[in-house]
Amino acid sequence: MTTVAVLGAGSWGTTFAKVLADGGSDVMVWARRSEVAKEIHETRRNSDYLPGINLPKNLDATDSLERAVEGATQVYVAVPSQHLRENITTAQALIAPDALIISLMKGVEAGSGLRMSEVLHQVGGFDPERIAVVSGPNLALEIAKEQPTAAVASSVSEATASAVASASTNSYFKTFINDDVVGTEFGGVLKNLIAVAVGIADGVGYGENTKASIITRGLAEISAFAAAFGAQPQTMSGLAGLGDLIATCESPLSRNNTAGRLLGQGHSFVDVVRTMNQTAEGLAAIAPVLELAAAKGVFMPIVTQVGQVLDGSRDPQELAPHFATDSDSPQGE
Repeated sequence: MTTVAVLGAGSWGTTFAKVLADGGSDVMVWARRSEVAKEIHETRRNSDYLPGINLPKNLDATDSLERAVEGATQVYVAVPSQHLRENITTAQALIAPDALIISLMKGVEAGSGLRMSEVLHQVGGFDPERIAVVSGPNLALEIAKEQPTAAVASSVSEATASAVASASTNSYFKTFINDDVVGTEFGGVLKNLIAVAVGIADGVGYGENTKASIITRGLAEISAFAAAFGAQPQTMSGLAGLGDLIATCESPLSRNNTAGRLLGQGHSFVDVVRTMNQTAEGLAAIAPVLELAAAKGVFMPIVTQVGQVLDGSRDPQELAPHFATDSDSPQGE
């Protein structure tokens, strides 16, 4: 039996730990909060994040980082993207020198503009061949309820991607592989930004035509961005691109869609952050993504206007029509 660790006991970390346990691995979850670790250990529940879900017997939890990674041949990281640097600085010395490191995060580091795999390499010193990223249309609660879905494991090493895919495949979850780390990561990051835009349109009261326009134009926008950084075009039309975009934009389970909807209803950025129980990665990624886009000369009208809503320079009521009708975009028709 493979021994794996999952760092992060939020909804996605706990759900993916369940996926791995149901795939046959012996799983230890690291929880920052001792009360979360205690509940998982004693009751096989995480009621704060996955109410009503029973966790497998081969899944345990601890608030000790050292104990969590002890003996782990694969370490999955599911902490908020803006806290990865500090967490991996602490963890890297405890992780076995030949263990695989897998990012479950969908963010870009503010300040540096680094993708999560780049932070793992730069800060943790992990060889890129030991690093993989997992992304796809993966709404945590649906997966925790064992509704069938799929994801992509990507690495520059086929052996690493295959090992991750094998560990994270079970009766309801199928993991495919590719070698496009850039496209897989950026697909997971960028769809969050479009989901915020769709949520804003929904909160304002616009209908399906507007939202479909945002999704379609958004796919062109994020595809152009990813390609500028070397992503493969087919990645953006696959599970890590279009698949994740549809799931995140259309579901009320999406934290980014929910955040956008609250903004569209007139709540301030500060209020949205305060009222949400979980991290909406798209909100933190907008500024660094726009900086990266500017450096490459990529035009991103949708993401730009979401950023203007966040900084208060644009009224959400004025936003959605511009998303759907801005003819200055090179992706416009």
